[in-house]
Amino acid sequence: MHNMQAVALRDILEQLDQATQDHLEWHANLLRVIVCELPCDPNDLASTAHRRCRFGKWYYERATTELRDQRAFSAIGIEHQRVHEVAAGVLREINAGRALNRAGFNELIASSLRLRRELDRLRREIQVELRSRDALTGAYDREQVLPELRRWREAVSRGTLSCCIVLMDLDRLQEVNEAQGYAIGDKLLTDVVHFLREHLRPDDKVFRYGGDEFLVSLPGADLAIARTVVERIREGLARRQLVVAGARSALHVTASFGLALLDPQVRVEDTVDRAAQALLLARTAGGNRAISWDASVTTGRHWRRLEVDAGLDSVDVAVAPRRGAEHPDDENT
Repeated sequence: MHNMQAVALRDILEQLDQATQDHLEWHANLLRVIVCELPCDPNDLASTAHRRCRFGKWYYERATTELRDQRAFSAIGIEHQRVHEVAAGVLREINAGRALNRAGFNELIASSLRLRRELDRLRREIQVELRSRDALTGAYDREQVLPELRRWREAVSRGTLSCCIVLMDLDRLQEVNEAQGYAIGDKLLTDVVHFLREHLRPDDKVFRYGGDEFLVSLPGADLAIARTVVERIREGLARRQLVVAGARSALHVTASFGLALLDPQVRVEDTVDRAAQALLLARTAGGNRAISWDASVTTGRHWRRLEVDAGLDSVDVAVAPRRGAEHPDDENT
C-alpha cells in the first residue's frame, strides 16, 4: 500500500464507502424479507448470490488492482461469501414453511458484523496511510522518516539485512519556478514522485524531506545495490521529457543524489547527515550525479572520503563534524 499514490488511496476509500452502503441496503432488505415474511429475491438463493449483489459485482468485477493486492481484500471476500451462504440457508428454511431458526439468524447477524469489521479495518489502514502523506506530492511526510529508519536500523543491528538511504534533490527547480510559475513546479514535484515509485522496488519508500528534496529508504540494499537503483533513476530522469499539465513546453529535469549505508553504530540522524554531505558534494560538482558517503579517513581527523559514482574520481572533502559527534555521551561538547 505504501507505494500507492494518494489519489489511488482516496479512490479506494470511496469504493469502500459505496460497497459498505450497498451491503447495508442489501442486509436491511433481507431482514425485512425475513421478519415480515416478504417474497425473497431469487438471486439470494443461488450458489453465486455473493457475486450477483451490488457488493459482489464491485468486489469481483470493478475493484481496482491496487485494492485486490491488499491482504485485507481476500478476508473481505471470505466474510461476504459467508454472509450470503448463511442468508440463503435462512431463506430456504422460511420458504419451506419452517419456523425461523434462531441459530441461523444469529449467525447471519454475526457474519454481517464480521464483514463490516473487515471493511472498517481496511478503511482505517488507508486513512492512517493518507494521514502520513505529504499533501502535495503524496510521498511520505518528513515526520515519518526517523521512525522508519529506526525500525530498519534495528533490523540492521541484528544482522538480518543492510539498508541504504538516499537523499535526492532536483537540480535547478527554482529555474522552472521562475520561468513557468510555482504551480508548474509543484506539478513537477508530484510527477517526479510518481516516477520514483514506478522505478523503485516494492519495499522502498519515498519521503518528502524538504521543498524539492526527497529521502528514499532502500531496505535490503547495500551500497552496490543502491547505486544500481539510483543510477537507473538518475539516468531515467535525465533522459525523460516530463509533460506537465499547464506547462508551456515539456520539462527536462535532472537530480543529484547522496547515498549512505545505515550504520547500526551511529544514530539514524547521523546517517541522514552523511547522505546530506554526499548530496552537497553532488550538487557542488554540478548536479546530475550520485555520490556515496565513505567512512574511511584520508587526511586529517575530520576528513571523509566521498566516492563519486557518476563520472568523477574519488574526492576528499572536508566535512565539519556534528556538534557532539566526537563525544556523543557529553551533551556539552
